[in-house]
Amino acid sequence: MPDVRDDDQPQDITFHSTVRADRLRFTAPPRTAVRFPGTGERASVSRSDRTNLPDRVEPDVNYRDVTVHYRLETGLREAREPASD
Repeated sequence: MPDVRDDDQPQDITFHSTVRADRLRFTAPPRTAVRFPGTGERASVSRSDRTNLPDRVEPDVNYRDVTVHYRLETGLREAREPASD
C-alpha cells in the first residue's frame, strides 16, 4: 500500500508493532495483504522497516537476529462531524 496519508488529518487507527527473532525460517514465501473493507475514502500508510530480513524472503534460508518494525495508520478523508455535548 503506498504512503498516501495526509499529515494534516488525525488518523482514526494507529498501530505500531516490533517483532524480534533470533532465527526465522520460511518454508514458502509469505503472502501478505492489508485491506480496509467498508465504505469511505481513506488516507492510509502501511510500512515495515526490517533488519536482517530482505523484502523478498527465500524459502529454507535461516535469517538471524531479525527485527521488524511495522506501522499501520488509516483515517477517513471525509469531513468529520463536530462532537455533540
